Amino acid sequence: MSLNRKWASNQQRALEILVRLKRLYPDATCSLDYETIVQLLVATMLSAQCTDERVNKVTPALFARFPDAKALAESDREELETLIRSTGFYRNKAKNIQGACQKIVTEFNGEVPPYMDKLLQLPGVARKTANVVLAHGFGKNIGVTVDTHVKRLSNRLGLTEHSDPLKIERDLMRLLPREDWENWSIRLIYHGRAICKARKPNCQSCALADLCPSSTNDEQ
Repeated sequence: MSLNRKWASNQQRALEILVRLKRLYPDATCSLDYETIVQLLVATMLSAQCTDERVNKVTPALFARFPDAKALAESDREELETLIRSTGFYRNKAKNIQGACQKIVTEFNGEVPPYMDKLLQLPGVARKTANVVLAHGFGKNIGVTVDTHVKRLSNRLGLTEHSDPLKIERDLMRLLPREDWENWSIRLIYHGRAICKARKPNCQSCALADLCPSSTNDEQ
């Protein structure tokens, strides 16, 4: 499909996509349940290769047993693994959660650090997790969270040609207003779940079809 010349510029298209995503998903927000920033960090770590819905089923019992960084740092590894087992990759996740919380206790006075470079020092924390924590825990838009949905849709929409999450993030940061970086990701995730699915995108029902070089909707 050839795009209308009106949307020849990637930035023009990105901004119009943003406008439409805001209209489609006006109340989009982080769907993980948490009460503290430590809990947000842990829930985000658990969400790797797992749905937020599944994580939200696991965390009530987890946080009732281990409510803060100190409790998680001192937890019995086998018990921790049992509590998070259904999120997948539970041994590695338990190791990283415990290691991250130990570092938070020993080096950051039990508080999650509000800085990208410090967060990246924590075991199991890469930019995706750090961006979520900074945006929703501290109100800081430092980067764009790139998960599998954001990666897929950003490529389909022609906003990046990269597969590396860091390069995708840099492309999106250049195209979008900083204040919209995090909610862009959330809204794109909503759209990926509802319309632009991995195996069978519903281009005929997509409000972004005329902006998308990958659309199969012949009417656009």
